[in-house]
Amino acid sequence: MATLEVKKADLAGPGIGDYTELERILPNDYRSLLTPRETQKAIFAAKNYIEENLCKELSLMMVTVPLIVDVESGVNDLLDRDGSRTPIQFHISNDFGKHPVDAQVVQAATKWKRMALRQFECKVGEGLCTDMRAVRKDYFLDHDHSCYVDQWDWERVIRPEQRNLSFLKEVVNRIWKVLVGAEKFVQEMFPKLMDPRYPNLPEKLTFLHAEEILDMFPDLPRKQRETQVLRKYPAVFIIGIGWPLADGLPHENRAADYDDWITDTLHETGKNTHGLNGDILVWNHVTKRRHELTSMGIRVNAETLKQQLEMSKLTEFLKFPYHQAIVKNEIPLSIGGGIGQSRTLMTLLRKAHLGEVSVTVWPKILKDMCAKKNIFVLE
Repeated sequence: MATLEVKKADLAGPGIGDYTELERILPNDYRSLLTPRETQKAIFAAKNYIEENLCKELSLMMVTVPLIVDVESGVNDLLDRDGSRTPIQFHISNDFGKHPVDAQVVQAATKWKRMALRQFECKVGEGLCTDMRAVRKDYFLDHDHSCYVDQWDWERVIRPEQRNLSFLKEVVNRIWKVLVGAEKFVQEMFPKLMDPRYPNLPEKLTFLHAEEILDMFPDLPRKQRETQVLRKYPAVFIIGIGWPLADGLPHENRAADYDDWITDTLHETGKNTHGLNGDILVWNHVTKRRHELTSMGIRVNAETLKQQLEMSKLTEFLKFPYHQAIVKNEIPLSIGGGIGQSRTLMTLLRKAHLGEVSVTVWPKILKDMCAKKNIFVLE
């Protein structure tokens, strides 16, 4: 039985957290189905397919996205509301210190995208998609966590009456359709990916509320609950991440100022549920582990932003331009999310490690461990 402390420690999702455990978890009988050259061809073909079809399904346009932002803008994403993940910050002296700028490397483009909807004059039903790059320095580096982050970060303008679970599920299903299609697309290019050891993604997602999963496995911490659910349903969308559940803890910590995790959805579910956000997770048949592909949700409005900041004891954030723009209704209501590029490519190309599909830094202990198991990361 998990103690409350064990459950709390599991909230931020820092990865496995121990290389002894990771060595035990990584597969021993692994052989990449594609050569390095074939992998690169498949990566760019899959990326093009997903970008093109995601834009078609959700009426999005591709736009450029920042790597760094001004600290004073409040646009950077703090990821969690417990302060465990802090951005890289640096000072730009500029003009001999006369016009300095304090900047941060982006951790996610969540808030920037919503501001950009106004900049690019997106109307209801329209939105934008980005080929986003970011740095998250506080991750433990394992097989599916890296300090280098690549995502399709997208955002779409919605109407007030679309702030409900039905609309959320409709958008999630459209995204899932694209991912399932991408898998078939790369398999047509490289039939060897159709290996019977690695079943394809199911045509349909299973939708479950975080409260329902806690009811199923009340004594397990979050990641173990997800693991058990995925053994039954190989692809799920978990709804309502951030609101405190029946055990007093959220399914996972979420920032207070982008996704709406506080809205009461009792009238739609008939149960004690909250939140208009969620994650897509799949069962990774290569690593035999839970595997998160995307986090998304309907964004906060003026009312729920204030409520979530108050609940998180972060009302001082209301001074930032981004938060003021929401409170004053100066930027559109929206839905948005981030689809992990390398995470998705791991799934589609049957890879055991993020480093097989993206180039970043890894500690020697990890590279040596992987090499012994025929997992060769790019350098």
